[in-house]
Amino acid sequence: MSSNQDPCAQPTLLHPDQAIEQLLAQVEATQDTEMVTLTQAIDRVLAEDLSSSIDLPPFDNSSMDGYAFRFADLTASQDKTTFTLVGSSFAGHPFSGKVLPNSCIRIMTGAPIPPGFDTVQMQEKTQANQNQISIEHPHRLGANVRCRGEELLAGTKVLHRGVIIRAAEMGVLATIGISQVRVTRKLKVAFFSTGDELRPVGSELAPGQIYDSNRYSIQGLLSKSNVEWIDLGVIADNKEAIRGAFKEAASQADMVLTSGGVSVGDADFTKQILSEEGKITFWKLAIKPGKPFAFGKIDNAIFCGLPGNPVSSMVTFYKLVLPILKKMQGLKPVTPLFCQAKLLTDIRKHPGRVEYQRGILSRNEAGELEVAITGGQGSGMLTSMSLANCFVILDQFQGDTSKGVQVTVEPFNNVLC
Repeated sequence: MSSNQDPCAQPTLLHPDQAIEQLLAQVEATQDTEMVTLTQAIDRVLAEDLSSSIDLPPFDNSSMDGYAFRFADLTASQDKTTFTLVGSSFAGHPFSGKVLPNSCIRIMTGAPIPPGFDTVQMQEKTQANQNQISIEHPHRLGANVRCRGEELLAGTKVLHRGVIIRAAEMGVLATIGISQVRVTRKLKVAFFSTGDELRPVGSELAPGQIYDSNRYSIQGLLSKSNVEWIDLGVIADNKEAIRGAFKEAASQADMVLTSGGVSVGDADFTKQILSEEGKITFWKLAIKPGKPFAFGKIDNAIFCGLPGNPVSSMVTFYKLVLPILKKMQGLKPVTPLFCQAKLLTDIRKHPGRVEYQRGILSRNEAGELEVAITGGQGSGMLTSMSLANCFVILDQFQGDTSKGVQVTVEPFNNVLC
């Protein structure tokens, strides 16, 4: 083996892009839906196309506080024309009088423009003398008027199936009068930890024991992934207890998620039980941090087994499990956002695996993007994730990278931010 080759790199390792493609080909979007009220719809996935039953806006209205009048009444030879004030139009209280030649009305932003009037001049370009209003000529017919249906016409498709209902979408639904909406059922994901060495946070550690941190990282990732999570706690290193945990998890959830126990050299019961109880494939990925990954089914639940090291667990969840969840939720695939940034530190790297080094992306005084590594990049150094706001992605066959070169950066999305 060459001294500059990654000792974990093997020709049989699968590139993460190929892994994602193969994983997604094996899962389907849930067809289960439910009706929820608009106030319950935030962050849910729309399960049907929606069209508007009304025009938007539903009537001609003013975009300014000012005066509405007929453009044809302007005196062509002058810069200003004087109109007689005959009434007013306020939001919710439209003008109901007659539209007369050389007349105008006081109008507020959003208020209906009466049929017959067609132009609005803002208040700052008018002068009032009792009921005589001098109006500076606008540049065009229809100035400061929002016409009925200019945003969309009744029957126009407004939102498409598979979009996430966020604040703007909630506002759109309210604007067209929809009080209930059909959404995809929330997925359920069950997870647990195994190991007699794991202790709950807040307790004292005996020699050889560690705190169970991965379960909390997984809970945080799932909480930002718009799923219902089921935490089954820590399961003792007992074969039947672990078997029971897998069975319980699969009976409650759409996905069972674990960390650890999927490496080639693992001596615990996890791999044995997975092989006995499910249809599981153990993958070796050309990814760092990470490499071991398990995927398959236990009963009717999808199973994903993450590496045990804390950073490896988070990276493989983000790059592999999250796309699976999104497809199962009925979401359309989204290509990650990549950019180029100047590297501020040297990076040591052995060819053989795609590396996702944790970085801090920022702009310098010249407005250029630059990125620094968060320090130690070991797969057990979880602080490297806490300090980062992006991944610095180094290609599979790339070697050492020098300070000052342009590197590919993937800013974190909302799951990690």
